Amino acid sequence: MTAHVVHDLREGGRWSLGQRVKNDAIFVLASLALSTVGRLSPRALRVAGRAIGAIAHAILPRTRRRAHENVARAFPDLDAAARRALVRRAYRTLGENLGEAIAMLDRRRAVAPLPFGPGAREALDEALARGRGVLFASAHLGPWERVAATLVMAGLPFAAVTREAYDPRLTRLVYGRLRADRGLTTIARGAPGAAAALLRTLRRGHILGVPMDLASRVPSVEAPFLGHPAPTPVGPARLALRTGAAVVVGLPAKGDGDALVLAVTPIETADLDATPDGERVLSTRINDVLSAHIRALPEAWVWMHPRWPASERVKTTL
Repeated sequence: MTAHVVHDLREGGRWSLGQRVKNDAIFVLASLALSTVGRLSPRALRVAGRAIGAIAHAILPRTRRRAHENVARAFPDLDAAARRALVRRAYRTLGENLGEAIAMLDRRRAVAPLPFGPGAREALDEALARGRGVLFASAHLGPWERVAATLVMAGLPFAAVTREAYDPRLTRLVYGRLRADRGLTTIARGAPGAAAALLRTLRRGHILGVPMDLASRVPSVEAPFLGHPAPTPVGPARLALRTGAAVVVGLPAKGDGDALVLAVTPIETADLDATPDGERVLSTRINDVLSAHIRALPEAWVWMHPRWPASERVKTTL
């Protein structure tokens, strides 16, 4: 068993004394920070978030370098200056979305749902009408917390798959206030009974939200993502094909002007069987739509994430 598993509570491990001290300190600081920033207006939190994003861009060279490499991989025609500008915008946008998410922690504040884009609500209603549940593939693009809130506020039966934080107290502190207090049902991916809960959600004819854009320690297949092969979680495709659930991709997208809307794209599955080949094809179809949305709104994706293996790094000049 590797060291990260031995000391990872999510994998049944135990913290060392040093980890306990560090994590206790982080939890106390997070609790104090949330109680303090909760007094700020949503606008002030977004402005502060952009500033934090700019600071992170300046002082974290390792993640900044990874963001440049990922942008160069996805947009090989961008020159160095344009790439640097996109990475700066991405950090600031991520910070702004973080500020918005923190504002949502105050349950007294109303959440502004994303308007449904053209045909989006109709696509969801049609998928639900099939009666076998809906696999709602999504990504960490733009204000992704508002995507789930939008579906819940629209009265749609929705549950989201999440990964628990490394500290269960942070899971309760953040997810409890950000999601459960807003009426959103979550299913922790590694929790006991998670597989049964996923099946139950679809068999009830509900919508199951699954983020699929990040690398993760789960069974995966190689599928193109932003034009390059990347390990892609295969569980969503396997679940959809074995249950007959409808599949859609739902993401924030630009509507009229700069306003964001919720776009929903149905994914064809009728020609696919519940086989490894079918799972790979469905994962590729989902990735194709995710990639198109990220390319259309590139400043709103998490380019600093290690999406591709380190062995496939792209050399860049900052």
